[in-house]
Amino acid sequence: MNYPVTPCTVETAVQVSRQVPELEAPYGVEEYRKRFENTPHLILAAWDGEKAIGFKAGYERDGYFYSWMGGVLPAYRKKGIAQALADAQEEWAKTRGYDSITFKTRNVHKAMLIFALRNGFDIIAVEEREEVAANRIWLRKVL
Repeated sequence: MNYPVTPCTVETAVQVSRQVPELEAPYGVEEYRKRFENTPHLILAAWDGEKAIGFKAGYERDGYFYSWMGGVLPAYRKKGIAQALADAQEEWAKTRGYDSITFKTRNVHKAMLIFALRNGFDIIAVEEREEVAANRIWLRKVL
């Protein structure tokens, strides 16, 4: 099945984020608006008909594109949706002259780490925390 990916509103991204179990305390609309204010940004959603089933949001940060938030609803995983969102984000970033995409995740999110490594991201830094599972892992992909 085909799940189209299109730009979407902050409200749509927030609505989907609240249904992604890995995002334990998802940000609200105000945090998105604060980060995106006067900054190039992109918010994408994947759709099953009228229902948003995944999202990816990012913005320019220190001259590179920072992939900040994203997720796919559990019932829609393993269907290529995360890949479609990532591909659309990369294409958008390339056409706007960014030379890389960077993001961070936590060590506990193994599926995200595997996805990133399979998609050509390199680990560039680790922020250690008291609990190893909470370590922040920074990844970057050169476009």
